[in-house]
Amino acid sequence: HGELDTFYRGLDELLDLAARQLYHRYRIQARLKVRDMPFLMGQGLYLDSAGLKPDDMIAGAIKHGTLSIGFIGLAEALVALTGNHHGQSIDSYELGLEIVNYMKKRVDEYAEEYDLNYTLLATPAEGLSGRFIKMDRKLFGTIPGVTDKGYYTNSFHIPVAYDISIAKKIALEGAFHRYANAGHISYVELDAPPVHNPEAVEAIIRQMAESDMGYAGINFPIDECRSCGTSGLFDDACTSCGSEDIRRVRRITGYLSTVDRFNDGKAAELKDRKSHFI
Repeated sequence: HGELDTFYRGLDELLDLAARQLYHRYRIQARLKVRDMPFLMGQGLYLDSAGLKPDDMIAGAIKHGTLSIGFIGLAEALVALTGNHHGQSIDSYELGLEIVNYMKKRVDEYAEEYDLNYTLLATPAEGLSGRFIKMDRKLFGTIPGVTDKGYYTNSFHIPVAYDISIAKKIALEGAFHRYANAGHISYVELDAPPVHNPEAVEAIIRQMAESDMGYAGINFPIDECRSCGTSGLFDDACTSCGSEDIRRVRRITGYLSTVDRFNDGKAAELKDRKSHFI
């Protein structure tokens, strides 16, 4: 319990710091006038911006936006606290839900305190996932299951290298979505494009809906030979012409990209990814 108390004290400090920083930024932006951003505010698209004059401050319009506090690496935090992540142990899973629920309650308190739309974001942290772990490894050394790879796990996700069924991953991650009101996503990883199996895709999507997921995706690899145009899954060379000039498309943090454009952290994550089994 001592470790957990220390964890929550540290979490409180970071949440307070993030909330104050967001409020500080909001106050600076709120002092801007319509003429400082004539296109953005001049179109009257923001709520309560239609009647603003060029010399009016934009505070009345941007107060309707959201101030989001994001988190990554729940899996690694649970390993540090309990020795297991939330895919391995029901106790760790329940603690994970408790932690994310706690963050949501704190963020709701900031919304009341500042009278602004503070929200909790389950973030993939495309750049930070690799940067944070390097900083922590420098501070704390290499900790198995925590800082011993090139990235922190996306938000509340089960680690990508963990062997888990599609059904179990959906069931476990679904319960976290309700707390991340600024945004959330879960994925299942298939080993091949499901082009000839629409029934399986429908079954997966229905299960995602039943598990209370607000936003979800089905990932699968797509390879294309740049020499002859053949699509499929290739190890090193095209199965049709033998060319090694292969365009490999994968999903990274919510969008599709060629593998050669991944940063170091996300390239390391891609290397660790395992397909989820039925």
